[in-house]
Amino acid sequence: MRQELQILYEDPDIIVCFKPHGLATQSHRISTPDLEHMILNHLAEAEHSSSSSHKHRSAPYLAVIHRLDQPVSGILVFAKNPKAARNLNHQLTNEGFGKHYMALVDGCPSKETDTLVNYLVKDSKSNTSRVCDHHTHGAKEARLSYRIHSKEAEQTLLEVTLDTGRHHQIRVQLAHMGCPIVGDAKYNPNAQKKGWQEIKLCAYRLAFRHPITGTPLEFQVPFS
Repeated sequence: MRQELQILYEDPDIIVCFKPHGLATQSHRISTPDLEHMILNHLAEAEHSSSSSHKHRSAPYLAVIHRLDQPVSGILVFAKNPKAARNLNHQLTNEGFGKHYMALVDGCPSKETDTLVNYLVKDSKSNTSRVCDHHTHGAKEARLSYRIHSKEAEQTLLEVTLDTGRHHQIRVQLAHMGCPIVGDAKYNPNAQKKGWQEIKLCAYRLAFRHPITGTPLEFQVPFS
């Protein structure tokens, strides 16, 4: 099924988009659609319509600043020029974006709000991560905070704020806590493994400073 590009904001320096479940942020497979190439096509079409001459037209510039797992939905910001890319990468590395998620999990945490600190190690062969001892080779500290948003039956909706950005971090840490994400076939033993995963995890709110003007920006989408 053809995905439609969902643009939340665009100016000469950045473009903010919503990535749905199942769409890769980037893909090296020619046959696999991804958000990066959808945006590049959008920029090329915009440049084509605004240019009277086809000569000396270069390919659009686009920098991927951060990513979301393919089964996860949410908001992403991309840079449209090198200066914006440098500033956004500096913010992400030194200050961190305000990245907030909604996660529907099986079970219920014992605390209304808490900060989880673990060490994670990635297994590239299986494309999974696991909690490990801090002495484990390749271990990286992972930290997130959560609060209970609402409860229903045997499931709980959590609001999660990331302090670090490790591979599958939210999925692994919540599963290790005993509250795996609904639909996560990699880390939730109750999830069905038939068909494509639609993990109930969404990067629903993103905050950062505009890379050129410094204006605080915040974007939010509903969780479903």
